[in-house]
Amino acid sequence: VKYFLEQCLLSIEASNVNFGVETIVVDNNSPDNSVEYLQPKFPNVTFIANKDNPGFAKANNQGIKLSSGEYVLILNPDTVLGENVLQNVCNFLNNTADAGAIGVKMINGNGMFLAESKRGFPNPWNSFCKISGLSRLFPSSSFFGKYHLRYLDENKTHQVDVLAGAFMMIRRTALDKSGLFDEDFFMYGEDIDLSYRITKAGYKNYYLPEKIIHYKGESTRKDMKYVKIFYEAMYIFFKKHFPHYGKLYSLFITFGIYARGSVSALKRLVKSDNPENST
Repeated sequence: VKYFLEQCLLSIEASNVNFGVETIVVDNNSPDNSVEYLQPKFPNVTFIANKDNPGFAKANNQGIKLSSGEYVLILNPDTVLGENVLQNVCNFLNNTADAGAIGVKMINGNGMFLAESKRGFPNPWNSFCKISGLSRLFPSSSFFGKYHLRYLDENKTHQVDVLAGAFMMIRRTALDKSGLFDEDFFMYGEDIDLSYRITKAGYKNYYLPEKIIHYKGESTRKDMKYVKIFYEAMYIFFKKHFPHYGKLYSLFITFGIYARGSVSALKRLVKSDNPENST
């Protein structure tokens, strides 16, 4: 997605900030010559060119280890920042001692709010509501709808459980205490896991209504492999953080995750086979 990444890097350069910024791009062996295309255009950016695709978590850890800033921003290549976003988020961190990580209001290319901008932990109850469809039936309920927290005003600041890896501004000291991304997650779920560990380290996660554009999904191939990876990530998180729940409940959650994964994969397969979707 070299053209998306180019716009992302330009938006970072155009940001109004009163502090130094270092930008590190980790390329996971992308097939479109991203590094060769972008490196001459952005001489102040550090590029890491992996020879394979080790996954989202491992690649971000490479960048974090190389960085030196007081705050670390994890940012998707298919995003565009508003010119004041970086300054306003850092100001909030400066003024909020218990803030471990910050997420923002993400909108897609059509201007629609992306619900994953703020989420609750996928504990057994929240997972049950999501898998069973209760959260979809009662999206504004604080009892059934805690997975996506739709009952919280998207235009106000909130303390939340989970932030999206597409934009996570993290306090360095919080990372030191919580640890980096868990590399057992190839892709998906690692942001949920890190958000959870940041809170266990004694910090809070906050959502700010600072707008960025996220061209959701442009940085991943849209195939059944990634559907499988997404639902396997949910299973890894559940087994890692909730190992003591009863076998029956665990079996239900496991069945629900893989059932939803199978349905999603089937929908994608049918859509890809539909000639009306061909161009």
